[in-house]
Amino acid sequence: MNTQAVNINSSLIWSVADLLRGDFKQSDYGKIILPFTVLRRLDCVLQKTKDAVLAEYEANKSTPAEALDRFLVRKSGYQFYNTSKQSFSSALDDFNNAYSNLVNYVGSFSDNVRDVFERFSFQSTLERLNDANLLYMVAKKFSAIDLHPDTVSNVHMGLMFEELIRKFAELSNETAGEHFTPREVIRLMVELLFDSDDEVLSKPGIVRSIYDPTAGTGGMLSVAEEYLNRLNPDARLVLHGQELNPESYAICKADMIIKGQDIGNVIFGNTLSADGLPAKKFDYMLSNPPFGVEWKKIESVIRKEFESKGFEGRFGPGLPRVSDGSLLFLLHLISKMRPVHEGGSRIGIVLNGSPLFTGGAGSGESEIRKYIIENDLLETIVALPTDMFYNTGISTYIWILSNHKSANRKGKIQLINAADYFQKMRKSLGSKRKELGENDINTIVSLYGKFEENEQSKIFDNADFGYITITVERPLKDDAGNLILSEKGKNKGKPQPDSNLRDTENVPLKEDIEAYFSREVLPHVPDAWIDHDKTKVGYEIPFNRHFYKYVPPRPLEEIDADLKAVSSEIMDLLKDITA
Repeated sequence: MNTQAVNINSSLIWSVADLLRGDFKQSDYGKIILPFTVLRRLDCVLQKTKDAVLAEYEANKSTPAEALDRFLVRKSGYQFYNTSKQSFSSALDDFNNAYSNLVNYVGSFSDNVRDVFERFSFQSTLERLNDANLLYMVAKKFSAIDLHPDTVSNVHMGLMFEELIRKFAELSNETAGEHFTPREVIRLMVELLFDSDDEVLSKPGIVRSIYDPTAGTGGMLSVAEEYLNRLNPDARLVLHGQELNPESYAICKADMIIKGQDIGNVIFGNTLSADGLPAKKFDYMLSNPPFGVEWKKIESVIRKEFESKGFEGRFGPGLPRVSDGSLLFLLHLISKMRPVHEGGSRIGIVLNGSPLFTGGAGSGESEIRKYIIENDLLETIVALPTDMFYNTGISTYIWILSNHKSANRKGKIQLINAADYFQKMRKSLGSKRKELGENDINTIVSLYGKFEENEQSKIFDNADFGYITITVERPLKDDAGNLILSEKGKNKGKPQPDSNLRDTENVPLKEDIEAYFSREVLPHVPDAWIDHDKTKVGYEIPFNRHFYKYVPPRPLEEIDADLKAVSSEIMDLLKDITA
């Protein structure tokens, strides 16, 4: 592997942006340079087998398409091929026909690669470059870059491509916010996800699968693959993902092509309404679903699955309110966990604060939390610093779930407050003003691994987050203050409840309801009773309450002194004005 050549090629690719200045917005650079990089890489990869593919094509082009595809894939040695007699370089031999030659060349790729360029709207890009008289110059510059596998390995090509993605994301905060999870956040998630499995993953020839239902540009999948490669070069991580945004999907799929992954595992479409990998189960799963995005457009599809399939489908535990679909993604991931007897699964997902506590007992959100906690799936929640993401400064949390917890974690949930582990960025990117440094990541992973109680790490029983909502009734009375009794039904002869005086109490799950009622309610309202028919079990995770530190107010003497000093200063200023 020639590292110098890789660095030179990265600089050459990046320098194409110089040709685009003035004619294109910065936010458009990636839409041009990324597909051209993919095109050049694929051209170089297929060069050695091109003659054999063309010969096979000529000999069998009357064969049915499906069979012909299999023949050409076998000859190319990859999952894709190109049947054009031209190469990327020879398509530029005729200056006047460069546009039509490139269109024909791209159109001669196999369907799975053409799909990538179509999602990039690459033909439209070629037209725009041609209209600006830049097509030949840009294409010629790319044709001179050596991206052959002998020069640039799949791993290094992947790193180079990811670096380009990040650079272009940073040029446009909007793009970064939509498609890009900060790399250091992904690193933390990956290390938390793999930490307890390091010994297993170090075995020679180990193969594991990973899935991201909101794959974006593939950043989470790539970081996971890099981590495993560093841990064990002989290990193989099979990447799977689905993405709704066409451009992000194209970048993700292109990244998979470049790294030699099976691009059939990257699906385009809405994960919630049209699961592209319905029968698949995975060893590991990662996701950063959109925060606070409503799912009204796909509500009918989701409700139909919920009502018709129940727990046989993905959303059996319950449905959250339509205004925030993030918990739907979590349920989707849980449905794809391998059974424990097949090795089980681990999940890492980034969520905002809402899924921790939104919704009372019996609500969709509470029922989802109840299902997760009572099935002992929730392992750890890590509170991240604010201002970590490009498009929001709100508090965010990493949830780690597992259906094969270690013995010491069974029945337990660990909360880690990592809100103070960060370093300030020299330059803000949108809402992102903070980042996790190397030491911050190591400290957080260490807190997780040690599984000990301290100021930043709290350990609870699952039941600590449960509560029972009881309905407290008081008797209805007439104007004279006499009890009004029920005249029919099972409560005949008993006092009627007064709906205006009805109240609820949340009793901790570990507490005896009657003991709580006698202690907390009856001393204040002796005629009250519990309507047990309305009792519900709920779960919430009041994260901040467990790490709250009381700060006493300043002494009144100090405040008085400050006020007097400020008043004196104001009076002096007024004297200067009126003098």
